[in-house]
Amino acid sequence: MASLVTMTLNAQSETSPLRKLNLAAYAVDKFYVDSVNDNKLVEDAIIGMLKELDPHSTYMNADEVKEMNEPLQGNFDGIGVQFNMLNDTLFIINTVAGGPSEKVGVMAGDRIIAVNDTAIAGVKMTTNDIMKRLRGPKGTQVKIDVLRRGTKEPITFRINRDKIPIYSIDATYMADSETGYIRVSRFGATTWEEFVEALQKLKADGMKNLILDLQGNGGGYLNAAIGMANEFLDANQLIVYTEGRKSPREDALSNSNGSFKQGKLIVLVDESSASASEIVSGAVQDLDRGLIVGRRTFGKGLVQRPIPLPDGSMMRLTVSRYYTPAGRSIQKPYENGVEDYNKDLINRYNSGELTNSDSIHFPDSLKFKTIYKGRTVYGGGGIMPDLFIPLDTTRYTDAHRDIVANGILNQYVTYYFDHHQQELKKKYPDFNSFDSGFKVTHEMLKQLRDDAEKEKIKIDDEQFKQSESLISLQIKALVARDLFDISDYFRVINTENESYMKALELIHDDSAYNKLLNP
Repeated sequence: MASLVTMTLNAQSETSPLRKLNLAAYAVDKFYVDSVNDNKLVEDAIIGMLKELDPHSTYMNADEVKEMNEPLQGNFDGIGVQFNMLNDTLFIINTVAGGPSEKVGVMAGDRIIAVNDTAIAGVKMTTNDIMKRLRGPKGTQVKIDVLRRGTKEPITFRINRDKIPIYSIDATYMADSETGYIRVSRFGATTWEEFVEALQKLKADGMKNLILDLQGNGGGYLNAAIGMANEFLDANQLIVYTEGRKSPREDALSNSNGSFKQGKLIVLVDESSASASEIVSGAVQDLDRGLIVGRRTFGKGLVQRPIPLPDGSMMRLTVSRYYTPAGRSIQKPYENGVEDYNKDLINRYNSGELTNSDSIHFPDSLKFKTIYKGRTVYGGGGIMPDLFIPLDTTRYTDAHRDIVANGILNQYVTYYFDHHQQELKKKYPDFNSFDSGFKVTHEMLKQLRDDAEKEKIKIDDEQFKQSESLISLQIKALVARDLFDISDYFRVINTENESYMKALELIHDDSAYNKLLNP
């Protein structure tokens, strides 16, 4: 890349704007009255230049590049634990099955108090600082000291770090005897492979219909989205194409290897579903393969090319737009600047769009037809679902926000689970017994509120009462997660997810499903 940049500069004419920029930097370096930080000056110039292009062309320094890549590459090097912080103490919620911590005997409920003889408990250390101490190159060793309920002295473990997988799929389960549910949180390097495995598991359990949950999925790798969409389609169907000023059109076509080409399909989306999520939902909608349920998606239809720089930093430069099979550009407008662009979701809320479909208006110029059934769809600002589900704002209050945002809810569940773990495991040996038998009591809610007030968080009586059912649901879901796994968290939460419940209703109603697909 460095040689490419040098060649470009050498090829510049005397009047080239790039030569002008290069000379300006040279002049500052050689003649400016005070010393300057050359690296910062160049970084600021790159950032300023990219800001003039579009909201998704960005610059990242070397540390930011590493942090960005980790969740998409599918793994990192570490000890393999899931944890929560409670009162400056790290509580282990779960160990990764087969991971380094499980192998040496670390258990859920253990508290890590020191890493390599450095205390991490009671010292106001940030979560990032703790993670840096626990993570490290594969094969290196880390010593941790843990406190375990029932033991008086700390237990020391020496753990050899290893590759720890980061999964894209949060939940896979049978919603009923014939309907599978898969929730995908991101599109990373291993997403397609994980998705195929999840489909195979559900089909073995009798799945004939599928609910694919992309709510809150901000996207990721384009190829992962293409691979996922391919699972639903017959051969030689256009999934997506990309095209730009310097990037000729490239078509992504399905092959004949899709493993779920028959059966009802519903994709759940919302205002935070973006990029790769919009590629999948756009293909499903345009090709009349299934239904989209929820709210209008984010509207990111720009493709970024990573351009590594010599110091490990990177530019992510927009090089093309992607288009759905019907030719829709999903990218929402950004001509009024980044600030206005970033306020789009707030503007949707203020305009009533998130709670009332009548508030959504598209000009005729953005009208398109689906490939096979000729249904009307729209471009120019996200995927508009086939069935709109309004955002339920009735249970969300300032009291609920303060309890969640300040970590009180998570801290309470961590404390509760730590003190009742053995009792819960004995009483609820499986999820079904837990789901039908576990109730959040008045005493539990009172303790949660007391915890909030100890942290000087003032809770309004009426607001707490208004949010009580939501808080109870979230407590139960978090306990299910800690007692079983993350899939069971969503099995609880989804019982009051309007989009999910409507999807199940549609799948059970042939007439309603077919009416939306064949207007």
